[in-house]
Amino acid sequence: MNLVINDVIDSLSAVILEKPEQIKLAICSLLCRGHLLIEDLPGMGKTTLSHSLADVLGLSYRRVQFTSDLLPSDITGTSIFNREQQSFEFHPGPVFTQVLLADEINRASPKTQSALLESMEEHQVTIDGESHKLPSPFFVIATQNPQHQSGTYPLPESQLDRFFMRISLGYPSEAAEAQLIHQAGIPRASVKTQQVIDSDALLKFQQKIPLITLSDAVVSYILRLITYTRNSGMFSDPLSPRASIALASASRAYAFINGRDFVIPDDVQAVFTSVCAHRLGVTSTNETQLKLQIFDNVPVH
Repeated sequence: MNLVINDVIDSLSAVILEKPEQIKLAICSLLCRGHLLIEDLPGMGKTTLSHSLADVLGLSYRRVQFTSDLLPSDITGTSIFNREQQSFEFHPGPVFTQVLLADEINRASPKTQSALLESMEEHQVTIDGESHKLPSPFFVIATQNPQHQSGTYPLPESQLDRFFMRISLGYPSEAAEAQLIHQAGIPRASVKTQQVIDSDALLKFQQKIPLITLSDAVVSYILRLITYTRNSGMFSDPLSPRASIALASASRAYAFINGRDFVIPDDVQAVFTSVCAHRLGVTSTNETQLKLQIFDNVPVH
């Protein structure tokens, strides 16, 4: 395994207990300059993961609690008239950070949800016709409550597609939950995750991902997986070319995390559901079934 990335995973694992694979996938998304959607019940550690990830990478962090009355300008910022200067001044919103936690994104109205689209895709926001660049790196972690909970607005397919990956943390084991109970009430400052690398090192890692070797055989495997979703008749929204590119990129990042400069089919399989399930409209509870069905029908060679 990449030694530096291994240190990052170890540091996060001290806070997010017994979830090494979810931590890997979150780092994988960040290395690919993608954005992460976490779908889970409240209180499962989504906020802790996002804040700790910012701490360990030395990145600035902001959190926005999405509610039904949240306005787009509450996220992006707004122009306010300065009487002394007799001109409008732009006051940046919380999106101007390196790690943004959009907490419970599906509790806000569709109009407010869409306010994140430009920033996620273009790394900028436009206010009154003027574009404002966001910091680099820029990483959005959005959390989503299950749709059966009251007061939620399902994310449209076009916005779901903007998220590079979707993961779920799930319930902790009994031993891990016992440890969480013992730690309850301890001030966050005393258990803050220690910084392992800085933003410059992260940017260098991001630049290495496209250089990871992707053989013709692995590309062929990726294409067979994508084509199966289009030809099987199982999915109303089969995977697009954007999904195939994301799957290849995520496979490269997963290989890099594991200390290799080339991709193997195991890398593709490890990231497949996180990259593709939400694009196919498959709920997080049915991801295992999706994986088994597709992998059984699409040979590696």
